[in-house]
Amino acid sequence: VYEFLLLFNFDTLVFALTILLVGIFRKRIVALAMGLDCGSFIAKYLLCLFNFLFFVAGTIILGIGVWLAVDKASFISLLKMVESEQLQKFTQPSVIEQLAYVLIVVGAIMFFLSFLGYCGAIRESQCLLTMYAIFLILLLVLEVVAGGLAAAYRDRAKHETKTFLENTITSYYSTTERSDAVTLMWNHLMGQMSCCGVNDYKDFELSDNWTTYKHNRTIPEACCILSDTVRFTPRDLSCPSAPSDQNSNWKKGCYDAVVEYLLLHRNLVIVALIVVGLIQILAIFLAFCLCKSLEKYRGLRFNYILIFKLNQRKGPIKSCEYIKNYNLKTTTEILQSKRS
Repeated sequence: VYEFLLLFNFDTLVFALTILLVGIFRKRIVALAMGLDCGSFIAKYLLCLFNFLFFVAGTIILGIGVWLAVDKASFISLLKMVESEQLQKFTQPSVIEQLAYVLIVVGAIMFFLSFLGYCGAIRESQCLLTMYAIFLILLLVLEVVAGGLAAAYRDRAKHETKTFLENTITSYYSTTERSDAVTLMWNHLMGQMSCCGVNDYKDFELSDNWTTYKHNRTIPEACCILSDTVRFTPRDLSCPSAPSDQNSNWKKGCYDAVVEYLLLHRNLVIVALIVVGLIQILAIFLAFCLCKSLEKYRGLRFNYILIFKLNQRKGPIKSCEYIKNYNLKTTTEILQSKRS
């Protein structure tokens, strides 16, 4: 024992003790030796927690989307069991189909990104963590660019948005009795925001579906001042055929109403956008910190694996002499050494 201790100074004594304990607690000692520092440990498990929550949410959303796309009938039956007139509006097959596509896209994106982040963190994979951070950076850049372009080309963005919304009315809007996904969306928007069309009631005159089935109506029921926003029941029953400023919102466009609403709640919108951006930046920061830490520990981990192998081949005494004499510290030095 005395000769054994003389071989080492304090630093190499740590290696010696580790080697002696490997025979008893092989897997546990190697696992502890391969551990991270406190900051890296926190970064790893914060990423795991954050991405696990998003992974579960993304899986649920994706699963519901696939279910709606494959089996609409069972979902419609389930909705009909719920005693809510507002939910009954969503039992239209076209509404469910559009909703399914949206859920599949959103769920797939959440599933993919959170899978990369969670697996990269829990497996301590630099490759997966780098891919995860790059995808988040691209997503963040797209969001910033979109916001910047919208601000720089405000007038053009306004024109393009209005044109798109007008096209949805022209191509898809129909009467309340023949509701599809677009008609239902517009009716709810007009009922909740107390508005009519994109600019005013004249937008509906360009819709073939509306003009074909409107009969003697001038405006949709949802453009009227409503007594029931679920059934779109006008307070004045003569409103659809004889609209006026007193019984309807026929001259108030929904585009201006939505912009006015967003400006009124702009502080809440700004806070929500900042929170989303900060979460993405935090995830990127943690991913790169963990990557840097893993690079730092790569050589140390290889050393402990080498110790484990040497202990099996040569025994603890010769293994300690081997490491002391050749002072192997990094993976590169180990690979370059002839004796290795």
